[in-house]
Amino acid sequence: MATNVIVVFGDEMRGQAMGCAGDPNVSTPCLDFMASRGCRFPRAYSNTPVCTPARGTMVTGLWPTAHGAVVNDIAIRTDVTSIAHILNAHGYGCGYVGKWHLGGIPRYKFTPPGPERLGFDDFWAVWNCHHDYLNPRYYRDTPEPVTMEGYEPSVQTDLAMAFMDRHREQDSEQPFCLFLSWGPPHSPYEPLPPGRETQYDPSALVLPPNCPDTPENRRHLAGYYAHISALDAEMQRLLDYLRTNDLEKDTLVVFTSDHGSMLGSQGHTHKQRPWAESVVVPLIFYQPGAVPAGRVNKTLFSLLDLVPTLLGCLKLQVPPSMHGEDLSACVRSGATEEGRVLYLADLITTDQANHYGIKPWRGIKTERYTYACDTQGEWLLYDDEKDPYQLENRAGDPSATETRANLHQELQRQMERFSDRIMDVAEALEAWGLTEAFRIRTEHLYASPNNMGGRLPQ
Repeated sequence: MATNVIVVFGDEMRGQAMGCAGDPNVSTPCLDFMASRGCRFPRAYSNTPVCTPARGTMVTGLWPTAHGAVVNDIAIRTDVTSIAHILNAHGYGCGYVGKWHLGGIPRYKFTPPGPERLGFDDFWAVWNCHHDYLNPRYYRDTPEPVTMEGYEPSVQTDLAMAFMDRHREQDSEQPFCLFLSWGPPHSPYEPLPPGRETQYDPSALVLPPNCPDTPENRRHLAGYYAHISALDAEMQRLLDYLRTNDLEKDTLVVFTSDHGSMLGSQGHTHKQRPWAESVVVPLIFYQPGAVPAGRVNKTLFSLLDLVPTLLGCLKLQVPPSMHGEDLSACVRSGATEEGRVLYLADLITTDQANHYGIKPWRGIKTERYTYACDTQGEWLLYDDEKDPYQLENRAGDPSATETRANLHQELQRQMERFSDRIMDVAEALEAWGLTEAFRIRTEHLYASPNNMGGRLPQ
């Protein structure tokens, strides 16, 4: 029997926020178990740390300018090849449950059966984008929304198991691929998950040294951790289902996220930044008997590599058009690929990033350094080996002149590789033919291009 694939991801979950990653506050026994029995990549990065561009990359292995979804609420192109298209051609049944955020506007948009679903045709229980976790809703194959009661990730986990039940009943020999996309721990952090209202005492949390000690930061972190622990419990339900139905050894389970969240670190909130809290994501591969247990692989891994690596794990050919690399050897054998350089960017700064004055930026992550430039020039340089909390920005340090020059040369190489350059928003939109689409998007989200409408889309 061919290997099944389940890719599970929380939204805006930073890679540091697991017990197995060393977070002293959060309880994640299931994820810790998966890491102890599988392979964890502690240096996994979101190339473009914002929902829509990252999610497009997660299903295509393409840089956002190739898949078209360069900014939140701009729809992905329907002529791209997704992992579902490839697996369908190899006899898989492919399903998607949860947050999509690749359909453009409106965020409550119904995605009809057909090319907009990118090959996830076997099972569809999706809402384009919302963050109302105690009022679950989703669309199936008709434009009438299904509303449910309870905590949204619990409902979505039930739907994932229903997909597998139906799949087994219809054809127990056909392999399946399921993407399960939970909305939390993306803000808002309150209301808290049912039964977890007092799980984390804000006053008892240990804050990292780059996070100002404020009541707001403590309250947000407590809510964030409560949602992560709730997701961990749903992950346990999913693994229990696989064991009970004799699917565990035949199913590759991957846990990750589209990007992280600053949560007060560096004085910032949300995503779209090159700091570690925004770009580092969890990444665990778990399959008893196929993925060696207890490996912590320090290979630099990016979301561009996710689809190629999944295909490699399934011993399927990776299309040459994909921008990522097949790192399945790192998963299966524990080999470490050294010397990699990851390309990072926020192509179109919007919403929360604009509120904080963030400009479009491009950056790289090397074995040792994080380096980023924005439209005004050199911005950030951190020695992550000596300064893991990125407290000392050496971009203007005369003693780092040679290091800066070498990193800038590498950044130029990466921009050439992706046919990219640093542009302000208007120039980039014109270059990519998205000026009108972005105007419509902005009007929809803010009521008019110059009016924030009293809210910031997240």
